[in-house]
Amino acid sequence: MRTPLKGACVIGQSGGPTSVINASAYGVIRTALDNEHITAVYGAAHGIKGVLDGKLYDMQQEDASELALLLNTPSSELGSCRYKIADPDVDDTDYKRIQEIFEQYDVRYFFYNGGNDSMDTCNKISRYFAKSGYECHVMGVPKTIDNDLFGTDHCPGYGSAARYVATSLMEVYKDARVYDTGQITIVEVMGRHAGWLTASAALATHFGCGPDLIYVPEVAFDMDQFLTDVTAIYKEQGNALVAVSEGIHDKDGKLIAEYGASGEASKDAFGHAQLGGLAATLAGIVKEKTGAKVRGIELSLLQRAAAHLASQTDIDEAFLAGKTAVEAAVAGETGKMVGFERDMSSGSYVCKTVLLPLEKVANFEKKLPLEWITPAGNGITKEFIDYALPLIQGEPNRAQESSLPRFARLKKVLAK
Repeated sequence: MRTPLKGACVIGQSGGPTSVINASAYGVIRTALDNEHITAVYGAAHGIKGVLDGKLYDMQQEDASELALLLNTPSSELGSCRYKIADPDVDDTDYKRIQEIFEQYDVRYFFYNGGNDSMDTCNKISRYFAKSGYECHVMGVPKTIDNDLFGTDHCPGYGSAARYVATSLMEVYKDARVYDTGQITIVEVMGRHAGWLTASAALATHFGCGPDLIYVPEVAFDMDQFLTDVTAIYKEQGNALVAVSEGIHDKDGKLIAEYGASGEASKDAFGHAQLGGLAATLAGIVKEKTGAKVRGIELSLLQRAAAHLASQTDIDEAFLAGKTAVEAAVAGETGKMVGFERDMSSGSYVCKTVLLPLEKVANFEKKLPLEWITPAGNGITKEFIDYALPLIQGEPNRAQESSLPRFARLKKVLAK
């Protein structure tokens, strides 16, 4: 076994936040602080931008009790970013700066906690270091409520968001049936290209209080058929509840959210369109067609960091991902992402970690299996329920202050 590198480590967070991304950060930070080969632990302010700006937090200056509260603190406590780093073979300016900062602080381990785009950043940095000869082990720590990272059974952040969506749909279902006048309710759930999160609304239906129709981006959306289906349900029941992914599109690839809208949607640094407004768009179309009372609901940011409905399973696995990344890096691994494997051989759910090459993960999206979508394209099958249920289990013991959540309050002392 080769002698482990001795030096500091940096942990950065990137992309959209989740309920448990800080649990992964804590897994990295706590494990690194306790490791004899890691001499200092730094947190990058706002992801890779913090590295480029030389803005690193000295995590040794934090109280252990406050760090532990990260397990139940939502969002990205170190700060996040959506910064697209260039291909190092085309423009290595950023990489030279990253290496300069790492040399300054003797950083030999880099952990980046994020989704698809973050794994792309990780992969590029790993490739650059391999070419430049700078010894630094680079590891990706997964997160995404979209659950679309390739190669892993599921992603930290998904189970908690799925639990929030399912619970919210159950509550909306009850609310929408209060009056005797009838109502059609359309709920918009996040999911640009993959329908994993919207599919979690089927958990609510499985337990008797969920949507009648569910639409995901994996299959083309037919407006005429949708109007036929929702009208039939409304006439039969006097109410109808629909869950839709923000990224559903027609057979020509046009986003349904753009129907009736003019101009181009705004885009982020990675070229992703700023979605939203789908529920309102569909509500207007349905109201015009049916004359019914129609309400459009957009869950928006509420579904990303709803720590009050986080699952203990998700928290535990998020921490495990961070811990595994540190242990693997010290053992000599680099250019890898921590992934999950599901083991049901004992008849119960067990999560195991695996290491996946970053080049096989970066920029690949894992879609919801087509066989888990009903033939009519407007519902989710029992196979998905069996997949998702283990991920939403467990009620965390959360710290409170005057009956409100007590989140971590880090000092964020800048490294000198």
